[in-house]
Amino acid sequence: MTKAVETDFLVITAQPGSNTLTDTMLATLADAIPTLPAPDRLGDDAVQYAIAPDMLGIADAMSDRFDDLPIDINRVSDAARQKKMLIADLESTIIEQECLDELAKTIGKEEVIIDITTRAMRGELNFEPALKERVAMLKGMPEGALQELYDTGITLMPGATTLLATLRKHDVFCGLVSGGFAFFAARIADKLNFNRFQCNDLNLVDGALDGTVVEPILGRAAKADILTAWAKELGLSEADVLATGDGSNDLAMLGIAGMGVAFRAKPAVAESARYRITHGDLTALLYLQGYRQADFA
Repeated sequence: MTKAVETDFLVITAQPGSNTLTDTMLATLADAIPTLPAPDRLGDDAVQYAIAPDMLGIADAMSDRFDDLPIDINRVSDAARQKKMLIADLESTIIEQECLDELAKTIGKEEVIIDITTRAMRGELNFEPALKERVAMLKGMPEGALQELYDTGITLMPGATTLLATLRKHDVFCGLVSGGFAFFAARIADKLNFNRFQCNDLNLVDGALDGTVVEPILGRAAKADILTAWAKELGLSEADVLATGDGSNDLAMLGIAGMGVAFRAKPAVAESARYRITHGDLTALLYLQGYRQADFA
C-alpha cells in the first residue's frame, strides 16, 4: 500500500486592501527563491505554496523578502486543516475594543485602567486580580452606561462577520470565550450567530455596578478548560479546534488547540503562538484553513 505523501502549506496573507500580493510581486519572489513552487491564489489577499515537510528554510527566505511588507507567513500542515470548532476571544479579537478601557473613559479613569489592562494582557500582571482591581474602579456606574457603550462605541473587528458566516455555513461550531463580560458577549454572540458563549459577569445592585465580578472568574486556565469541555461534548478533540485571541490569558487555549492563532496579539503572545496574524483581518483565519475567497459567505 502506497503511503500518502505529506504536504505542508506556506500561507501568505496580506493586509486587506494593501495590494501587496500582486502577480508581479509573486513573480519577483519566484525569481529570488528558485526552489519555490508555483503559487496557489486563495483570494485577493492570500496565496499558498504546497511544500514538502523537509523544506525547512523556505519560510525564513520568504520572511527575509517580505520583512517590510504588511504580510503574515504561516506554515500549516494539510492534515485535518479545516477545523470543526472555533473558540474565539472577544475583546481586541472579535471586537476592536477592550470594554473596561472604554467604560473607564466615560468616568475619567482611562489612564490607570488602560495601564492595568495593557500590563495584564502582556502577562505582566495576573489576570484575575487585575480584573478585580479595574472593576472596583467602576463601582456605581449605571447599567445604562454599558448599553450606551455597546450602541456607540463597540465595533466588530474587520473580517469578523465573514469569518463567522463562512464557518457556520460549513457547519463549524463557533464559541465565544471571554474574560470580558456577558453584557457585551451575549450581544455580540447573537449578532454574529455564535453557537455558544461563556464569559465573566458583573454584579449589579439597584441598576448599578457594585464594583465586583461574579465568582468564579473566567481566566487563563478556564478558557482552556472550556475549549476541552466543549470539544468533548461534540465528540471532538483539541486537534479539531481553531482558537484565536490576543492576550496572555489566551495562551493556554492557543497552546492546546490544533490551530492556535495569535491575532494582532501582544508581543509575548505572538512569540509563543505557533500561528500568528498581525497584518491581516479575521478572514486570514479562513485562508489558514485552506478556504478560498470564493467559499466565503
